[in-house]
Amino acid sequence: MSGIEPLDPAVPPPGVRARFVENVNGLRMHVLEAGFEDDGRPLVILLHGFPELAYSWRKVLPALAAAGYHAVAPDQRGYGRTTGWSADYDGDLAPFRPFNLVRDVMGLVAALGRSSAAAVVGHDFGALPAAWSALLRPDVFRKLVLLAVPFAGPPTLSAKVSAPSRDIHADLAALPRPRKHYHWYYSTREANADMLHAPQGLSAFLRAYYHQKSADWAGNRPAPLKGWTAEALATMPTYYVMDLHRTMAETVAAEAPTPAEAAACGWLTEAELAVYAGEYARTGFQGGLQWYRCVTERVMIGEMELFSGRAVEVPALFLAGDADWCVRQTPGAFERMQGKGLADLRGVHIVPGAGHWVQQEQPDAVNRLLLEFLGGT
Repeated sequence: MSGIEPLDPAVPPPGVRARFVENVNGLRMHVLEAGFEDDGRPLVILLHGFPELAYSWRKVLPALAAAGYHAVAPDQRGYGRTTGWSADYDGDLAPFRPFNLVRDVMGLVAALGRSSAAAVVGHDFGALPAAWSALLRPDVFRKLVLLAVPFAGPPTLSAKVSAPSRDIHADLAALPRPRKHYHWYYSTREANADMLHAPQGLSAFLRAYYHQKSADWAGNRPAPLKGWTAEALATMPTYYVMDLHRTMAETVAAEAPTPAEAAACGWLTEAELAVYAGEYARTGFQGGLQWYRCVTERVMIGEMELFSGRAVEVPALFLAGDADWCVRQTPGAFERMQGKGLADLRGVHIVPGAGHWVQQEQPDAVNRLLLEFLGGT
């Protein structure tokens, strides 16, 4: 991936530029930024999820700049045009663990010549490093905004050995309709190739994936789960709890939008979809999938347990779409976030007419809520 250029200037919206920031924790980090023209603007860092890019913030960056902020969205480690990471399935997972992702974000702030950021904002898997950044360094990250993924707090100490719990994977596979959890599917060696070389083609795969997790898909009616049991998990859509013998490409193909529905998708045009497809065709998905493997393989979970019982203490905001199952995919996390995970939670907003891609599906609502929160004391 050496010699790669920044994203074509014609791709981001007017006022948003693409460039590289050097020496970010071993990375050459590709960023999109807006509000860079004036020195001294408050800095806001925007962290994307999977399978996304800095480009996922294209509808937020201009609004932040217009309100007086310097908004910066990086392609995170494992994604897009950022280089300095390895996609080797058999390589070292430690660089993708949450604490090193926090180091990436801190390194970006420092490389931008700043000592702190007014806020760190994270969507989907980007909520993980965003929340941990605010928890570990509240002096650097003064406010926190989470989109879609609740932060329930650090894991509890596991020093005391307990009796093994039921094997949730065996229970899922034993259901009358055998199932598997997507986290563990994403951790398999085959997942990257399954998606990169999807039978329907990469662009059609991504269109179906984004569609099924959006408010456009009628099957998204989130509800609290009764517990971490196979029966409860199996009530979620198949993009979370998959049919046992299907790939993700096969899973979303079954619910793909019609050509007319795809053409009518105003929040993700064919030109915008082509940006994602072009980037993933070049990089593959394994960089992002390494993040999932750190979770399922519990990479360096002990360093996270050091903060057991701590909460994020900076002012925080939570936003999610009303058709987003992600809020409910971990039973009890949404409730624990409000009671323990975020000690100074200033607001919880469930945005109508949005699914998982809330800042792309309903950017006006997200921008309004985000700016109201950032402008508060």
